[in-house]
Amino acid sequence: MADDELSYEAAAARLDRAMARLEASADTLGRRARAQTRSDAEMQRLLSERARFAADLDRMTARASRLDEGAAEVARRLVGVMETVRGVLVK
Repeated sequence: MADDELSYEAAAARLDRAMARLEASADTLGRRARAQTRSDAEMQRLLSERARFAADLDRMTARASRLDEGAAEVARRLVGVMETVRGVLVK
């Protein structure tokens, strides 16, 4: 009977150690899962922000292009006006 008690105690001790390792592993897995969830949420936020910045950049690029075209048109008109004024003054 003493051998049976020792075997039972040894088995119970092994089971306790295994349960402790299992609980530690479950805690670690839970922490990793929460960290992954936070990382995924942060990634989605960054992707959304990137898309917003890209749209803003596209709008600003289009606006800059329109402003450049307007400035070129104003420059062409000024040259025409200056030539007209020069022609009037020379006569």
